[in-house]
Amino acid sequence: MMDSTHRVRRRIAATVCAVALVIPLAACDALTPGSATAVPGPTSVPSSTAVPGGDVTLHLQFADAPLMVDALIAAFEKDHPDIDVEPQYKTFSDYVQNLKLTMTSDTAPDIAQYAVGMTDLAADGHILDLAPYREAYGWDKAIPPVSLDQLTAGQTSEATGGRALFGVPAGLSMTGIYYNKELAAKAGMDAPPKTLEEFEKQLAAAKDADLTPLGVGALDSGGLHLWAALLNQLMPTDEYWDWVNGQKGATIENPAAVEASEDMIDWGRKGYYNESANGTAQVDSTAQFTKGDSVFLINGNWAAGQLATVMGDNVGFFPMPGVQPGSPTVASGFSVSYAVSAKTEHPEAAGAFLDFLTSPEAGQIISDNGFMPPNPDAVKKPTGVLADIAEGHRRAVADDGITTFPDFAAPAMLDRLRSGVQKLISDRVTPADYLDSLQDEWEDHHGE
Repeated sequence: MMDSTHRVRRRIAATVCAVALVIPLAACDALTPGSATAVPGPTSVPSSTAVPGGDVTLHLQFADAPLMVDALIAAFEKDHPDIDVEPQYKTFSDYVQNLKLTMTSDTAPDIAQYAVGMTDLAADGHILDLAPYREAYGWDKAIPPVSLDQLTAGQTSEATGGRALFGVPAGLSMTGIYYNKELAAKAGMDAPPKTLEEFEKQLAAAKDADLTPLGVGALDSGGLHLWAALLNQLMPTDEYWDWVNGQKGATIENPAAVEASEDMIDWGRKGYYNESANGTAQVDSTAQFTKGDSVFLINGNWAAGQLATVMGDNVGFFPMPGVQPGSPTVASGFSVSYAVSAKTEHPEAAGAFLDFLTSPEAGQIISDNGFMPPNPDAVKKPTGVLADIAEGHRRAVADDGITTFPDFAAPAMLDRLRSGVQKLISDRVTPADYLDSLQDEWEDHHGE
């Protein structure tokens, strides 16, 4: 934890910079594409869901699951021949980095993947409130409440008086631990761990058996997923949500986050990670896992299709276990969700596409691509590792334990998290300094 003098100096500096930059920032805003027609606050979609006649073209910009998106578009266009959906794929880093500029420009896509920064865009009126469509289409019945709650931006809908809604999911996600069953048996593991302590013992047993215990692709997001998984088990969920949502007084500089960070360092010192974890991308750690390079792998359900295809019945999955037996299942997850631009000229057509995402036909496409459909009862029952993931997700939903990823705490948080976790893995930063850097970024964004 930082001393009080450092905290006061940092806040004074932030205040001075904020005052000094008021006029220049105002001038810059005037030059930002689309700012001249900025909307003063959230606006809602029309009350009618009827799609006007005539040919319509929708532009959809996204950063995840291109194969799934292509399949969804093809199926939707078959059912709606008058609506053409043109996909615009961006890499995730480019997408997030340019999201604000993209959605405030005069050429904003009609539909865009919900990502870090959408909360601010929604508050400023650049994203349409879909609450009227939620009621008209009955999305509350087709989509788990926890998945919709992540898309409300904490706002009330002016149109309905209930919760606002700024996106619809097309595939739910969660992170957890994959395991190679044959290698796990060699290390003496005969069942997934029931507690975090038991999992640590299994990592130690794997190391003692001359096996690499845990595959981590920390070059991009794998290390972050591991740190978040530990944090989910140690930090009270309501406190975590307060921090991610920017509630006044919230902090990540707390004993639970210190313990999660200490675990990351300790596991590195004990040699639990794959060699060169910090130089390994998540996709590469997954490929290495399929070849038997580690007993466990930290990743999300989006890797399940690849793992099932290559490893068959030799791969299993479990959510990171809690501190005590029977602890609630808590895991990071979000969804490949889509929002509608306030600049779209075709909100009804965009609404029709979003509604299609909740259909059984779309659900099967989503399931076949390794994601969990919003309505799992509408698709064929999964088998193998996909069944493990579905059961883990079911438990997490029942325990209200699906938390969003920590980078949602601020638009620029991802870089702090990724580089900080790499330093934890290589034992080049103390937990206090790492968490201080995260809280600095949080306060810069939320104005503390």
